[in-house]
Amino acid sequence: MAARRSATPRPGARVRGSRTGRPIMALLDLLGRRWALRLLFELHEAGPLGFTELAARARGISPSVLAQRLRELVEAGLVVQGDDARYAPGPDERELARILLDLGAWADRWKAR
Repeated sequence: MAARRSATPRPGARVRGSRTGRPIMALLDLLGRRWALRLLFELHEAGPLGFTELAARARGISPSVLAQRLRELVEAGLVVQGDDARYAPGPDERELARILLDLGAWADRWKAR
């Protein structure tokens, strides 16, 4: 029996943790998938990267998981694939990166309590 490939989380559709598909829950479902944040981080830090370059930077990711995550991130608009087949942050990624960095700073303060 083949494993069921999960669809890219979308606002308005049922997602992990939400029957209503509230936008925040769809985003958290997408970002909570294994390797998703790491791939976004690598693209944010290094700029456009090819599949092999991304695999090398995210040591330990299998090619099938890398391909699936990239499909999901492209479909969600957080990553774009250029004509040269390289992946780059999408237009909304910079704002999301800023928000995630702010969230990271909050988590550091939370840890210090």
